Amino acid sequence: MEQNFNLEIISPEKILLSEKVTSVIIPSFEGEMNILADHIPLITFLRPGIVSITSSLEIQYFLEDGTVEFSNNNLIILSSTIISLDSLSKEKISVMIEKSKNQLDKNNLNDKSRYILSHKLDCLSRISR
Repeated sequence: MEQNFNLEIISPEKILLSEKVTSVIIPSFEGEMNILADHIPLITFLRPGIVSITSSLEIQYFLEDGTVEFSNNNLIILSSTIISLDSLSKEKISVMIEKSKNQLDKNNLNDKSRYILSHKLDCLSRISR
């Protein structure tokens, strides 16, 4: 029997999602992590990527950055740049790709910015296919 845990996705404007889920895959700087019930306590930063949530439905979000905290079977995702994949149009993705490419072409980027933009561009390119 699958165990559930609590998930809240919070943006500065509102709580985007609050429900019981069976798993959440997050794009952390350490790599993709699959969070299940009774996972060890965790606090980490998120890089651009897809958050995949499994509950009664499968839900996916694109995010550019954020933080995650998991303890006592409560997962909190905080991000000011999280968007449901259902609400991302091809046009919006194309604009985001162009902006990312333009930023990546700048010579004054530090390694961290280049890393983040590269992940954002890769993820957006995969979504647009």
